[in-house]
Amino acid sequence: MQILSRAAGERISIGQDITLYIVAINGNNVRLGIEAPRHISVHRAEIYERIKKQLVGRLAIGPLRPR
Repeated sequence: MQILSRAAGERISIGQDITLYIVAINGNNVRLGIEAPRHISVHRAEIYERIKKQLVGRLAIGPLRPR
């Protein structure tokens, strides 16, 4: 894991396509802006975990067979 210090108004680049903007810092809260191509999904961790659980549940049922 890389840990970076940034101030409000600064940004972090990830590769050529993703930029994180530090929009605001208020106490322990940090507001981020994320700019990424449309084909890259961006989710909060708890939402991403919920999506993964739903996908695993579908796979456990088995693949869909054409009729």
